[in-house]
Amino acid sequence: MITPELIISLLLILAAAWALGSVFVRFGMPAIMGELLAGVLLGPPILGIVTPSPAIELLAEFGIFFVMFYTGLELDPKELLDNLWPSLFVAVGGFVLPFALGYLTAKAFGGTLYQSLFVGMGVSITAIAVQSIILHSMRINRTNIGHIIVGAAIVDDIFALIALSALLGLARTGTVQVIEVSGIFLKVVAFFGVTILLGHFVLPKLTRRLHDREGKAFTFAIASALIMAYLAELAGLHLIIGAFLAGQFLRKEIMDHKIYDAIKDRFFGISYGFLVPIFFASLSFHLKFYMDWSFVLFTGVLILSAAVGKVLGCGLGYSVLRRNFREAAIVGFGMNGRGAVELVVASVVINISDELIAAGAISEPFLTGGQFSALVLMAFITTMIAPISLKWSVMRACRSDEEAPFCRLWEEG
Repeated sequence: MITPELIISLLLILAAAWALGSVFVRFGMPAIMGELLAGVLLGPPILGIVTPSPAIELLAEFGIFFVMFYTGLELDPKELLDNLWPSLFVAVGGFVLPFALGYLTAKAFGGTLYQSLFVGMGVSITAIAVQSIILHSMRINRTNIGHIIVGAAIVDDIFALIALSALLGLARTGTVQVIEVSGIFLKVVAFFGVTILLGHFVLPKLTRRLHDREGKAFTFAIASALIMAYLAELAGLHLIIGAFLAGQFLRKEIMDHKIYDAIKDRFFGISYGFLVPIFFASLSFHLKFYMDWSFVLFTGVLILSAAVGKVLGCGLGYSVLRRNFREAAIVGFGMNGRGAVELVVASVVINISDELIAAGAISEPFLTGGQFSALVLMAFITTMIAPISLKWSVMRACRSDEEAPFCRLWEEG
């Protein structure tokens, strides 16, 4: 329900995000840093003028939904497939190494076995929506490196789903539920099979009769994205994977170019102009600070483990096939941002943990309040440093190879 309080909150978020984003852009930084800072200033961490609400959270969810559809429209599906193997290697390296470092960090600070495992999983996740926005802001999303990063983030999301299921089964029963994990894998395979069939055989027939009178092309695009998002949720994946694939299948080749451009412009305006600032500001609402040196030290080490693990793991995974260390650094820094996915996963873990404690099945929570807060701070800090570190790595690479495709696009931006 739209209330006067919600209207004032949205006005404050958009005005602060616009003003602070413009300041960061003036100094050569992405606008998302200003949007994150707007949430810190206006939200519970500092002033408390704007507080979390179901309406703001819903708009934030729609923000990443629209962004991922737009990202799918922009990226070439053939190039994603051409870069499949590099994406897989990057995803494996970027998941395993941060997971191990996060586990060891939590264990060193007194975490139980399961607490350490769930902290490791939270550290290993990459936020595909955040990466898409950062890549778009630097104009390198349409290069090979951009396709590799987005492809790896999708695979990373699938790894997180399977790992979450396996760890929850292990924590509940003491053994990995092979049948349950296999079922999830089959659902993921079925999801991609169904969406590919819809995208290649059904959507092209429907788009031939598509027109833009009364915005019907936009309605058709929204409906396609919602259907695939629903299928993604049925498979246990995040809805943004479905939105991204819907954008991939509504490609320029199967419809009138004017209609395609109209759909693309509308999604860009609604997402980047309205919903994305709300999404990034809402991320900051989850921040909590504890004036406790053990918490500060644990959080600092966890952030370092997350950043180093993701950069080294993804970079090494890329260099296995490409052997270009400057580009490997770009891929590593490009995969380093987190966002909402790991917060959702952590919330699921806490809710299940509370249920099991209430039932007397376990005595220790899967995540403590301090560990959850450390994960939230880790997600926020890595999201803040991702565009800075990515820009630095691109600038360094372009000094030695100004003709690289990503260098030309970045200079144009």
